[in-house]
Amino acid sequence: MTTELLTLVTYFVLAIFVGIEVISKVPTILHTPLMSGTNAIHGIILVGALIIAGSAHDPVGYLLGFVAVVLATTNVVGGFVVTDRMLEMFRGRRQ
Repeated sequence: MTTELLTLVTYFVLAIFVGIEVISKVPTILHTPLMSGTNAIHGIILVGALIIAGSAHDPVGYLLGFVAVVLATTNVVGGFVVTDRMLEMFRGRRQ
C-alpha cells in the first residue's frame, strides 16, 4: 500500500466519522430544509458523475463511472422521497 493511498483512505475514514457526528447533532425540525439543500448538492454530484463516466477510456473507468452515477441517482431519488414523506407529516388530512 503506497503512502498516497494510505493518506486517501485515512481522509475517507475521518470524513465518515465527522459526517456521522455532524448528522447526529441535527435537530429533527431542521431535517427537511437540510434535505432540500442536500438534494441540490447531490444533483451537482450526479452531473459530475455523468461527466466522469462519459470521459472514461478503460473498463475500470466505465465501471467506476457507472457505479458513481447509480449511487448519485439513488441519493437524489432517496432524498426526494424522504423529503416528500417528511412534508406529508405537516399537511392536514385530506377528506
